[in-house]
Order: sequence, then structure tokens, then C-alpha cells
Amino acid sequence: MVAVLNPRALAAPVTAAQLRRALIAGMRRVIERRELLDRINVFPVADGDTGSNLAFTLNSVLCGALSKRCASVGQLLRGVAEDAVDGARGNSGAIFAQFLSGLSQRVADARVLPPAELAEAADAGASAARSALSEPREGTIISVIRAFADAMLRSTRGGGHDVRESFESALDQARRALADTPRQLAVLRQAGVVDAGAQGFVDLLEGIHDYLCTGRLRVQRRAEHLDDVPFVGADIHDEVSPEHRWCTECLLSGDSIDHAELRSRLAALGADSVVIAGTASRLRIHAHVAEPAQMFELAGDFGVVSAHKAEDMLVQQYEAGLQQAVAVVTDSGADLPAALASALGLSSVPVRVSFGDQEFLDKVSISAAEFHRRLKSSTVAPKTSQPPLGDFRRQFETRLSHHREVVYVGISRALSGTLQAGETAAARVSAERISVADSGHASCGQALLALAAAQAARDGASAAEVVATVAALRPRVQTWAMTRDVSFAVRGGRIPAWAGRLVAGLGLTPVARAKPNGRLGVVGALSGGPKAATERFARHLLRRLDRRHRWRVLVGHVDCREDGERLLSLLTAALQVDSLGVVEVGPAIGAHAGTGALVVGLMDLGPH
Repeated sequence: MVAVLNPRALAAPVTAAQLRRALIAGMRRVIERRELLDRINVFPVADGDTGSNLAFTLNSVLCGALSKRCASVGQLLRGVAEDAVDGARGNSGAIFAQFLSGLSQRVADARVLPPAELAEAADAGASAARSALSEPREGTIISVIRAFADAMLRSTRGGGHDVRESFESALDQARRALADTPRQLAVLRQAGVVDAGAQGFVDLLEGIHDYLCTGRLRVQRRAEHLDDVPFVGADIHDEVSPEHRWCTECLLSGDSIDHAELRSRLAALGADSVVIAGTASRLRIHAHVAEPAQMFELAGDFGVVSAHKAEDMLVQQYEAGLQQAVAVVTDSGADLPAALASALGLSSVPVRVSFGDQEFLDKVSISAAEFHRRLKSSTVAPKTSQPPLGDFRRQFETRLSHHREVVYVGISRALSGTLQAGETAAARVSAERISVADSGHASCGQALLALAAAQAARDGASAAEVVATVAALRPRVQTWAMTRDVSFAVRGGRIPAWAGRLVAGLGLTPVARAKPNGRLGVVGALSGGPKAATERFARHLLRRLDRRHRWRVLVGHVDCREDGERLLSLLTAALQVDSLGVVEVGPAIGAHAGTGALVVGLMDLGPH
């Protein structure tokens, strides 16, 4: 059923039904323009994700408060603001959420909204948006929001009572302010673009204006890939400071949270681009920091932290500038050589790791070293869980803004629900442009396949060809592991309790291997105790590998680097090896493998 706005009602108070449809129209417009906004994103960091961040934020609202009817404007805006804060992503998303929060607080419980009150609410929203930033800058979204609100106030205070006329005048001023952003920010002049967040706000207004003029909601169009619009931030690499490379966000819930004290503590941490959006009981923190874990820990002093997110903007910027049709994404179940993964533009969605009530992002907000420290001191066993769909969706949408297709190479379906979460997110974002490949492996074996996929994409392969590459190489990859402490595998349900007691009683070191069905099964045991395990593990492997072939080898260790290097040297001495080195096994795998475990990924490259 098509909703029609009665033009004669434009001078009357705005109802909840009219405001709901107007916001839907505006938000759909921004989402349709997501890829263009990503392409012109250079401030505060040229990481190419402003459009994806705004789209994620607004989708949270569209799927929440705007998906159902409301009896009053106040009730509608309260739900819209809460959903925006909960779903906010990125600098612009958090600022926009705070604009909506200010709007909602000004409207309070009003049933309808007269034109003058609408203008006053826009003014309150503009002030709230500016107050959310520790260091507000002109030439950004806050400048355009303020220009819009001021024009609304001038119109209504000057006697204007027609919503459409006041809105048209304010939209014109917003467009002028947008065009002025390059004059206000040097980085925009250098790139030859307007501010991406400010453009997103104008897109929202233009979508609302279209509804005001036609009285109809257009069917939302799918955002199209823009082959003819390059990423303008590709040549502004120095704009990302290594001291503030992590775009870090979380939700914070508590009683009477002191915004000023929180902001002061973040400043003392050295955080940049700080945005605090929300109320005294529930708010969103956005900041650029050196160590995400430090920000999450700081936030925990003020209340309950949830919805952790951290993304490396240096990596994002580099990956967005790659001139290739396909981007490859994996998850943190793969233990990757960091430098090689970065060079290939291979990004990773972090699995969640928890100790009791504390949740961490694998390899992002908890390092392997910190994980092992907690492992030894905590009375609570660590647990792992798959990433939420939103984490996959963010990765997929951002990469689709800069590449025609995406391939996700995931941890074995038989070992984790992570792959299924990735499949679900891919179907929701774009089933036509996102392909999913089950690696059938984890840790070093998964890493070998993800790296091969990324190399194929770099060499110009299509998504279908990348998936075919993974399928062809999967049977040629072997993943082996040995664990000195089976108690973690027992607690995680990977090994039965009786088997754990038997292994410990006999002084054996179990050896496991990834099976063709993707499961990890115990296939043997090493005698001689833990100290001799590395040499015995090497001999165990060498008896089962064809020495006439060349092997690509990646070794992982759980808090035992010397053993990992020793194992690699033993394999290198006996085989023709293409070595990718030794990596630290991340918490997601280490939580089950236990301290002292070694993992080996081997890819058969054929006769040498």
C-alpha cells in the first residue's frame, strides 16, 4: 500500500505517520548512496567507510523503530534515537545518532509536531550533535546540520508555517554548507571532494524532500557498484596516524554516566576523533586509539560494555585502494602471517572470546600474550563464540564499496557456526556479489587457503575463480595439531572427559588432524612426555608426508614460540619447503588447544 502525503496538511502539525514515512524516505536515500559516500571519504581518516557506517546505522533504525507504526511523534523519535545509538557505526554514524537523540529529547512526549516545534527540535539536535565531539571541526557533518537547523529556525520565526517551504529553504542552505566544506578543510580541497558525512546528511534531507513533494515512498533501489568513481583516499595514506589507527566503538550502559568524566578519561588515554552519543544511562563511544583493549577497559569503569568493535584504519585504507575486482575476507579462526595478509589486502572478522562476563575481540582487543596471562590466572575457562552478523555485514558492505565482488573464506563449518553466520550476512547484503568458501580447516590450514584466495584475487581472478581455487587446493592442505594440555579441549567439549583422563594418566601428547569432512579428530598420540613432544611431532609428520613434493608450511604455537621455530627447522631440514614462518595461534583457537600446543598447516605444491 502506497502512503500519500496530503499537500493541504503541510501547514498543520506533523503527525507520527508522516514523520515515519519521511524518515524512511530519507534513510533509504542514504543507503542507496552508500558506495559513493565510501568512495569520497577522506576525513577524519581516509579509510573509505563513511557510507557503510551510515548505512549500518540507518538500517538499525529502519529495521527497528521505523518498521512499525507509532501513536505519537515523541514515541517514534525516542525509538529512532535509541536504535540509532545502539546501531551507530563510525564517526558520522555516532554524530547522526546524537543528532537524533537531541531531536528526541526536545520533542519529549509530544503527540504531533507543529512546524515551529520541528525547527526548535532540529536546533536542539544540531547542538547535541556538536556537543558529542571532543574536538568539533567545521567543514563536516556538524556544519551542515547547523546550517539546516538555523535555516529552519529563520523560516518559522519569520512567520513561515508551511513545512515544505521551510524544509526547502533549509535544504538549500544545507546544500550551500556542503559545497563550502572543501574551503573549510584542506584535506577535502586536496582530494577534490565534499565531506562524506555531510553529503550523507544532505542525501537524507533530499530523500525527505522527495517524499514531501510527491507524498509517496519510492521503492528502495539496491546500491550499484561504481566502476567509474575511484576511491579518492588512496593517495592520502599519511593521514592515518599509527597512534590512532584503531577505529574503536562500544555501547556503554550504566546509571548516571558522567559524560564529562568519560570524555576526560578518553583524552588522558590519547584518544582522537572522540564521539559520545546517547543518554546518561546508555551511550555509544567512538574513538580512534592505539590499543582497543585499553578503551574497552576504561569504559568498563563507567558501566557494562557491549557491542565491541575495532577496525584497523591503516589496513582499511590500503585495502580500499587496491585496484582489483575481488576482495577476500576471512575470520580470526585463520592464524595469518600479519605482514603477508596486509600486503594482500586480506581482512579478518574477529571471533568473540570471553572470560566470564568480559568479552573480547580475538586478536584485536585481546592479544595472545594477554590471553595466556588470563589463561594461567583466571579461575574461569575461556569461551569462544561466532561473530555477530553485524560484524560480517560491516566488512562485506565496506569492501563492496571498493570492489565488485567479495569472497569469504571461513573456518570449517564442522568446527564452528562462524561460517554459517558469514553465509547469512552475505545473503542479506548481496547474494549476487558475495561468495562463501568453506576452507574445511582452521588455524594454519585455513590461513594457507585464505592467503591463496587473496593471491588469486590480486592476480585478477573473478570471485568464481577464487572460490574454485579454494576448492581445488582444499584436498591438498593438511592441518595437524598437538596439544600438551588436553584440559582445555575437554572443557570445550572437543575431547571426551574419559579420554582426557586416559591421556593425562599415560603421559601422552595427543595428535589431531583436520579430516576431509572438516572435523578435527585425534589420530594418534606421542609418548615420551611433553618435553620431547616437538621432535616426536616432527617425526610423526615426516613419516606421513611425501618428501618428493614441495610443501608450503605455516607453523603456529600457543605460548611456545621456541618450540614452533624448532618444529619449522626440523621440517625445513627434511623437506623442500616454501616457509611462511611461525605465527602465534590466536585466542579463538588457543582457548581449545591449550598452552604449549603446536599447529602446522601444509599445502602440497606437487613434485619438485
